[in-house]
Amino acid sequence: MAQQTRIAVVISGSGSNLQAIIDACADGGIPGRIVGVISNRGEAFGLTRAADAGIPAITLSAEKGESRESYDARLAAQLDALETDLVVLAGFMRILSPALVQKFAGRMLNIHPSLLPKYTGLDTHRRAMAAGDREHGCSVHFVTEELDGGPVILQAKVPIFADDSIEALTQRVHTQEHRIYPLVVKWFCEGRLTMTEQAALLDGERLPLQGYANEE
Repeated sequence: MAQQTRIAVVISGSGSNLQAIIDACADGGIPGRIVGVISNRGEAFGLTRAADAGIPAITLSAEKGESRESYDARLAAQLDALETDLVVLAGFMRILSPALVQKFAGRMLNIHPSLLPKYTGLDTHRRAMAAGDREHGCSVHFVTEELDGGPVILQAKVPIFADDSIEALTQRVHTQEHRIYPLVVKWFCEGRLTMTEQAALLDGERLPLQGYANEE
């Protein structure tokens, strides 16, 4: 029997994407095991989700005046202690240092609430609505040193309606996030997904700019 991929999930908040991945691991949809959930915020509800699932829940708060590089060195040490094969960022609200990104190059995933390369950074739902966009969505990508700029693996699109609210659009995007993030983690754990030369490859084939063409 092949050894299961050791997954560490890094969060800052409620952990709804974490829950989707926990559920997919539990039902056999992902051939991997979450070996730890790390949060920079001790009050993050995602830590409760982890504890409820019997997963080590680790608080790693930034110390007063601590540099990004120092914090990330401590985070890297914690990931090493967990013998992490794959780092899954699920709402981690810190910008990562180049050293940490380089250490886990090709082994670190993130989900972003926009159709990258549009709307990197924050407040993506409001920005999409303000621009008059008729569609919005989410993207799973490999993490590189460019903020939200790593190779896209998979996207999901949702419509923006004329009478939409931020809350309704946010929920619509969240629903799709919970579908596509576990799928991408599954691909990685199956050995189908890799990164090379700033490109994502699925089954050895280079994926286009917007990732795998999933029109389900």
